[in-house]
Amino acid sequence: MKKILYLTYDGLTDPLGQSQILPYIIGLSQNYSFFVISFEKKQRFQANKEYIEDICRQNNITWIPLSYTKKPPILSTLFDILKLNIAIKKLLKTEKIELIHCRSYITSLVGLGFKKKRNIRFVFDMRGFWADERVDGNIWNLKNPIYKSVYNYFKKKEKSFLSNSDSIISLTEKAKSEILNLNPTIIEEKIVVIPCSTDFSKFSPENIVSSSEIRKKLNISEQSFVLTYLGSLGTWYLLDEMISFFKQLHKKYPDAVFLFISPEPFEQIINIAKKHNVDKKLIRHSFVRHDEIPQYLSISNLGIMFIKPSYSKMSSSPTKFAEFLAMNIPVICNDIGDLAKHTNQIPG
Repeated sequence: MKKILYLTYDGLTDPLGQSQILPYIIGLSQNYSFFVISFEKKQRFQANKEYIEDICRQNNITWIPLSYTKKPPILSTLFDILKLNIAIKKLLKTEKIELIHCRSYITSLVGLGFKKKRNIRFVFDMRGFWADERVDGNIWNLKNPIYKSVYNYFKKKEKSFLSNSDSIISLTEKAKSEILNLNPTIIEEKIVVIPCSTDFSKFSPENIVSSSEIRKKLNISEQSFVLTYLGSLGTWYLLDEMISFFKQLHKKYPDAVFLFISPEPFEQIINIAKKHNVDKKLIRHSFVRHDEIPQYLSISNLGIMFIKPSYSKMSSSPTKFAEFLAMNIPVICNDIGDLAKHTNQIPG
């Protein structure tokens, strides 16, 4: 079998790794031999290491976890890039890798280098306009000359990744169009659009025997209307607006509760609820492993996800959208990426 090296700066023990990375690799591992190098956060690695090791072992995936360095900014990333280079060189001493699949920009800095030095094919799985996301998300302030330099560096590298890659993966048709607009020399066929999706064998209402136990565990009555948010909140998700929506929903459904299935601290959510005069007794919170999420989603009447609109979010494809729909749960959301196109294709 052909040997593929998959590089990700996210961890397989992260929720994102379990929902967006592993399912794809597992599906492809029947025809390809995969080596995965990921960067793991300490707490999540300790909590989920054995679980991920079992999954990889069952699917003949060789997992090489590296520790993620958080601080100081910029220097920590440079240190991680050095660690990644060392790990790949060590792997190449014993394995003949035919293709390097790089998830997003940081790993592509390394992957492109090995394409040029070792002539190994390079897939640029760009996900989105990463440098612009950092600016739109107020992570990089362009008034700061250091961040301005870093932004310009990555925009220059973006063009290099796009032009030198053997294939490009975009999450949305909108982002593909923008790539072609900004880079007219790129052949359209080189770009493959693969939106985030979900595993219908796991996210299926047919797998749910009873949701009563989950309602009982979360102290939610059988009669209560359940609005659910799934996933991290981070930079992009509009918590204020979602709490405000729930406040209006509660007027129509007085027994309604707002469930957050999220790794975010409960206090963070409660503080925003207080700001909108929403009683904390109406908020529920739980953080569970990815394989347990369908059971928790099964108690939902409605899903919600409001995302901050910006230039960079034309490339956004939220996995939670597919996970809600797979469980036959309607979702209220704003128009981000190709979501309007997808919703128009849904019957009813």
